[in-house]
Amino acid sequence: MGGIDREQIERDLIDLNNGVLTVTGRLVDASNATLYALCSVKSLGAEREFPCIYKPIAGERPLWDFPDGSLANREYLTFLVSHWLELNLVPPTILRDGPFGTGMVQKWIDIDPSIDLMEFYQSADPKLRSLALLDVICNNTDRKIGHLIPTADGLVYGCDHGVTFHSDDKLRTVLWQWAGTPFTTEEIKLLCEAREFFAVNKVDLISGLIDAEEIAATIARIDRALIEEAFPLPNPDWPAVPWPPF
Repeated sequence: MGGIDREQIERDLIDLNNGVLTVTGRLVDASNATLYALCSVKSLGAEREFPCIYKPIAGERPLWDFPDGSLANREYLTFLVSHWLELNLVPPTILRDGPFGTGMVQKWIDIDPSIDLMEFYQSADPKLRSLALLDVICNNTDRKIGHLIPTADGLVYGCDHGVTFHSDDKLRTVLWQWAGTPFTTEEIKLLCEAREFFAVNKVDLISGLIDAEEIAATIARIDRALIEEAFPLPNPDWPAVPWPPF
């Protein structure tokens, strides 16, 4: 996809896995322990250091509808789905040990400060549409305005994917501008590819991250989307927009 350097992504993943994490701060508004860290890597006499987000499993707040200690796995799986589909909508993300135990580590992405998120999230930007499709696949129950990261070089990322892949339909998002809109041929192709990941190609890896019921529900959800051939409408039995929306 335009603007994406796949080699750089692979390098980021390697460095996130092998670098030394040094926690330098905490995002105090986050509901779970969300730590700001520096990842330092030395290779062939050169040193690279870049910021990242570290969410230790030990700092996850228990939720009534998700298994304890499972949010980091869901963040990682959302990245993997985006990466496998070459959507590149989630910053490079891994699971690894860190200063406070195993957790999710994700490269920090700077947002373009010139973009007004209150206007941007309502737009017809095709990258937002792709993110809306990813949320359908992953059953994202918390797509807030503040989870959108448009960058100065024209890319768009989403973050905070801990509450995804539930066995119940829990899609809750601010990106409803495509509700009922027919999928494009490319979007149908992506849905078919995603189904193969969960049913065949990547099931061994995925089964180590979420349980069998959630895998089956993801496949069924994708099948329903393929039958309906359109973005879903809000579920009348579930809040359509996360609260607070930002």
